[in-house]
Amino acid sequence: MKLFMLVLNKTEYLNNILEGFYDNNIKGATVIDSTGMGQTLSCKMPVFGGIRHLFEDCRPHNLTIFSVLDDEQVKIAKEVVKEVLGNLDEPGTGIMFALPLDFVSGIS
Repeated sequence: MKLFMLVLNKTEYLNNILEGFYDNNIKGATVIDSTGMGQTLSCKMPVFGGIRHLFEDCRPHNLTIFSVLDDEQVKIAKEVVKEVLGNLDEPGTGIMFALPLDFVSGIS
């Protein structure tokens, strides 16, 4: 089992990603509000107000989606994210990764 995580900067795509997961039999995911360092520095700290103009959309947050998946589901989740968001190498899109889990309890 793995912990799949996606930090989604383009929050307007949340429903598309979750629907893609559901359509591919990934039924459990948790979505939490999160804030990145760059967003915090540019939007919330007055000292960095001068660089605020460099960010076209000064969003106060992004979203983090996480789910416990088996290896095959991780592959599917990656494909869904790529279908919806395209290339994650583009700045301001998000970051996706998976971590191995030593144990999992509480899911069926």
